[in-house]
Amino acid sequence: MRASSATQATATVEAVSAGRRLTIGSIVIAVLALFWLLVTATPFLFMIFTSLKDAPEYMSSESWAMPKHWAFENYGLLLGNPTFYRYLFNSVLVVVVSTTVIVLASSMSAYAFARIKFRLAKPLFAFVVAALIVPVHVTLVPIYLMTKEMGLYDTAAALMGPYIAFALPVSIFILTEFMRQIPKELEEAAQLDGCGPFKIFWTIFFPLSGPGIATVAIFNGIMMWNEFIFAYVLTSTPQHRTLPLAIWDFQSQYASNIPMMLCVIAMTSLPLVIAYAFGQERIIKGMMAGSVKG
Repeated sequence: MRASSATQATATVEAVSAGRRLTIGSIVIAVLALFWLLVTATPFLFMIFTSLKDAPEYMSSESWAMPKHWAFENYGLLLGNPTFYRYLFNSVLVVVVSTTVIVLASSMSAYAFARIKFRLAKPLFAFVVAALIVPVHVTLVPIYLMTKEMGLYDTAAALMGPYIAFALPVSIFILTEFMRQIPKELEEAAQLDGCGPFKIFWTIFFPLSGPGIATVAIFNGIMMWNEFIFAYVLTSTPQHRTLPLAIWDFQSQYASNIPMMLCVIAMTSLPLVIAYAFGQERIIKGMMAGSVKG
């Protein structure tokens, strides 16, 4: 009886100790998470506070000082500028069309590499993977000259072509590895029902590749939304320039309106923040797709 009581007491002490360790561990994790939140949020807060200063106050005050006069009129001036909405429309158009083409082209190519056996499958897939080592900006001058020769300079198509081409190798690589994990039994059952390759792809592989497709769409969409260099080189007028280039409207030869430039940057990042706030679960699942096999 005494031995049983001692055993129970020991188990109780161990349980309490484990609970304390768990509590301490949770506190440490929470502190580290708050610290990391502060580190990552500091540049964003600096951008917001500086965008709410007027130009004279920004030049005369310290960089990290809070605004003495909250210049909300900066955002009113920006939102009242019709050119800003043209930039926004161009960005949405380029990202939506390019992402749609990337998802369709890369998923079809990935299905071919993952499931269809043909002689050049391995060499072609190796060629696609080899394209990942080519630095994107090395192609800037050739693409500029090609765009001028084709008469596409200063058009939305001038941006869509390079964006799609640069995104296809990594997208095909991600989706090929993802589709290889889909059970073969599903494909065999569809073949017994008389389905051809295209129907099998469209009714089985495309829906089941949703997390991988989300990864491709999110990754490339963010990259294209924030892209600056190619948009700057391949376009020249507000009618076809994208949102990141709107900052140049507030820069002159001798001075720059830094608060207004940061105001544009804040508005440019706002759609991404909203999208992540409402779809963070889907985004995380997409980014984690394929990381665990089986």
